[in-house]
Amino acid sequence: MPHELTEVRIRTLTKAPSAAPEQLSADLCIVGAGIAGMSAALTAARLGRRVVLVDALPVLGGQCANSLIGLFCGVYGNGPEYRQLTYGIFDPMFAALEKTGDLSYNRRHTITVNYDETAVGRWMENQVVDHGIVPVTGASVFEVENDGGHLRAVTFATRFGLLRVAADSFIDASGDAALTWEAGLECRVPERTIWGSQQVRLENLDPEFAPEPAELARRVNDKAAEYGLLRRDGLAFFFPGRDTAVMNMTHVEAPLQAVEASAAQLRGKEQADRVLNFLHAEFPAAFGRATVRLYGFPGRRQTRWIAGEHQLTVDEVTDGVRFDDAVARTAWPIELHDRPEGYVWTQFDADHVHYVPLRSITPRGAVNLLAAGRCVDGDAAALSSVRVMGPCAAMGEAAAHALDLADGGPVADIDLAQLRERIRANIGPDEGAATGAPPSFTSSAPLDKEHAHAAHG
Repeated sequence: MPHELTEVRIRTLTKAPSAAPEQLSADLCIVGAGIAGMSAALTAARLGRRVVLVDALPVLGGQCANSLIGLFCGVYGNGPEYRQLTYGIFDPMFAALEKTGDLSYNRRHTITVNYDETAVGRWMENQVVDHGIVPVTGASVFEVENDGGHLRAVTFATRFGLLRVAADSFIDASGDAALTWEAGLECRVPERTIWGSQQVRLENLDPEFAPEPAELARRVNDKAAEYGLLRRDGLAFFFPGRDTAVMNMTHVEAPLQAVEASAAQLRGKEQADRVLNFLHAEFPAAFGRATVRLYGFPGRRQTRWIAGEHQLTVDEVTDGVRFDDAVARTAWPIELHDRPEGYVWTQFDADHVHYVPLRSITPRGAVNLLAAGRCVDGDAAALSSVRVMGPCAAMGEAAAHALDLADGGPVADIDLAQLRERIRANIGPDEGAATGAPPSFTSSAPLDKEHAHAAHG
C-alpha cells in the first residue's frame, strides 16, 4: 500500500471546447513592463488606481532588465551643467542601487548610468509587489474589444489559457505597438530595417587593458569582414570595479513576423559569438580569457509604432520646440541605426532640450488609450532620439497621470494645466517661471567625481 505521505491523487481531464477565459478587472491595464510600463504602473498605483501590468516576456522589466542594455540614457542633459531631466522612477531606483554598488555614473557629453540588470529587475519586481500591482507575464495580446476607440477589454493568450482584462483605461507600452495594432488603430513601420542589437555580458576580463573606444571602433571597422561582423563599429560598457562588460557590437533585424523573429534571434547570437572571436584575437590582453556570462533578450530599437494625433518631427527635435502639452523631455542625440555600415549620431549643444507632446503618445481615434516608450509617434529620426529610457519613463508617468485625470473618459477632455502641474519635474517650469526641480526630487549623480567612459548604443 502507498504511504499516506507520498500518495498523490490524480485526475484525467480534457479542455472544454468553450472554456471561458480567466477574468480580471482594473482601473488601468498596461501592456508592456519595461521602463515605460513600469513607470506608468508605479505612478498609477501611487494614485490609488488598481493596475494590471502585462508583458509577453516571462519576466518583468522588458528590455531594460532583460536585453542587457547596460546604460540608462537620456535621463540627464548635456554638460557642463548635466541637469537631471527625468525624475519619478529614477530617484528611488538610483538611490537603492547606489547603496548596493549596482550603479555607476559616466560623464561625457551627457551623463549615462551603468547598472546591473539583475539588480534593476529585482528592484522592479519588488516595487510591483509593494505597490499591489497585479503582474501577468508570458501573455500576448490576442483580442481587443474596441468600441469606437474606447477600449473595453483585452484578451491575452498565455500558456495557461486565455485571460481577459477589463479596464477603464489602457496604456500601450509594448514597444511594438502591439495593443494599438490589435485594436485596429493605425500604426507606422519604417521603409527599411532599423537594426536591433544582440547584447552580451562578458566576464573574465582585464579592464586594465581595455581598448580606448575610438580604437575599438576603428578595429571593428577595419576587421569586420574578416570576422564576419555585420556592424562596423563597437561599444564596450565596462562596469567599474567588476571584471565584466556589456558588448554592443551587433546589428540584428527586428521582424514583426513570428517565424522570422525567431530566426533573427538565433542569427543575433551567432553574430555575438563572432564578436567574441574578434575580441579574443584582436585584444587578447583585455579579452583573451573572456567568456559569455549572459546573452540578452533581442534588443529592438524601432519596429512598429502608433500613428498619433501628432507625429514628432526631426525639425521639432533639432529646434527644441516646447509644446503646450509636453509630457517628456530629453537632450539625447539623434541616433538612427538604419544602415549596417554606420549610423546617424547627432549631438546637441549644452543647453539643448527637446520635448514629446501628449498628442504624440495619443493614438489616432483612441479615447482611453495612450502609448508610452519607443512606440510613440515620431518620424524615424525624431523617434531615434526619444526612445531611450529617460524620456520613455517620463512618458509612462505622464500617461498614468493623464488617464487618472480622464478617469475612464476621453483623454482629449482633460485639463492640460492640471497635467502640467503633476508632471512639472519631468517637463520643467513654464516659460518665465522659476527654474529648478521641485524640492522632493534630487539628482543622485556624484558629479564631483571622475567617471568611467560613457558611450551610446
